[in-house]
Amino acid sequence: MLRRRLARAVRRADRQPLRRALSLGLPTLWGAGAITYKLACPLAQQNGLGARIVTSAVFFAVGTGLIVHVRQTLLRELRQIRKVAGAAQSVLLRPLPPRIGGLDIAVAQLSADRGAVVGGDLYEVVATEYGVRAVIGDVRGHGLAAIATVAAVLGSFREAAYDEPDLARVLTRLDRALARHLRERARAEHPAVGAEPDNPVAEEFVTVLLLEIGCDGEMSVLNCGHPWPYLLRGDSGPVGGPARVEPLSCGEPLPPLGPFPLPADLAPVRHGRLLPGEALVLHTDGVEDARDTRGRFFSLSAALTESLRTHPLSPQTVLSTVFSRLLRHTGGTPADDVALLVLRNARRPVQPHGERVGQRAHPVV
Repeated sequence: MLRRRLARAVRRADRQPLRRALSLGLPTLWGAGAITYKLACPLAQQNGLGARIVTSAVFFAVGTGLIVHVRQTLLRELRQIRKVAGAAQSVLLRPLPPRIGGLDIAVAQLSADRGAVVGGDLYEVVATEYGVRAVIGDVRGHGLAAIATVAAVLGSFREAAYDEPDLARVLTRLDRALARHLRERARAEHPAVGAEPDNPVAEEFVTVLLLEIGCDGEMSVLNCGHPWPYLLRGDSGPVGGPARVEPLSCGEPLPPLGPFPLPADLAPVRHGRLLPGEALVLHTDGVEDARDTRGRFFSLSAALTESLRTHPLSPQTVLSTVFSRLLRHTGGTPADDVALLVLRNARRPVQPHGERVGQRAHPVV
């Protein structure tokens, strides 16, 4: 298998010089043919109407051929760029499986840069021995300029989430990785400043929300300047009653990563349990900051309420409803990057002997 891949790569590399030669040689031949016709053909030297029509037709055909050739070349380059962008997305924002650690997962991302598939939003969900851990964040700016920062933060999370038993330590490592990335970028952009710039990139920051869901559904949250998630309870939830959409607010968030150091007494906030059948909706600020033509903001809570009212609670239907309403609200692509991550507890509840109907049961892993 590896040999076949290497052979294909060698063949593609061998074809590149030929393609470049053809892309340059064909316009040259067309141009040389047009000039030769004008200088050497007796018909081109005549001033009659018929001769002028033939000459105009020749040059029109040459010009049309050049335009078509340039267009095809640009389309090939665009397809190649999109392949590279797709490869970058598959590495940075790799597709998530439909279920992780007993949680149903659905995620969608939309870049504000037209033609870009990777923006400034980041997300990841992993199952560890400490529980299911998720991160969602938003890098200042959007589009291709934010890819390096996204890579630095996600790379650090994918290591720290497995290594660190404490969620606060995971956030500390994300903060250090971001600071190291900004220093290296500052040295690359301003080599004359010195080896260690005093204030490398003061304007850069990343909002991050870290979430841990234990085997019993216990939720721990650390929020650095990011929007709080929403808690969804469907009609068929463990405690019954009507469907509800509640903001999962745990007080004032910490400042975003980058401009300010983390506090010394950093500790995750405990926020009850995610019971079987309930779901969390994590999102970036591009969702609720989206405006329509009249300047009105998009209501995410109203879209979530509509999803619960019209469909059973499932991550895919929640995403479909929210994105269809968001695109209809903005009339197309939003002005900022948008990411939405839905986590639904799909574990089976336990009914202890003698427990009355309606009491909240603990989930089974």
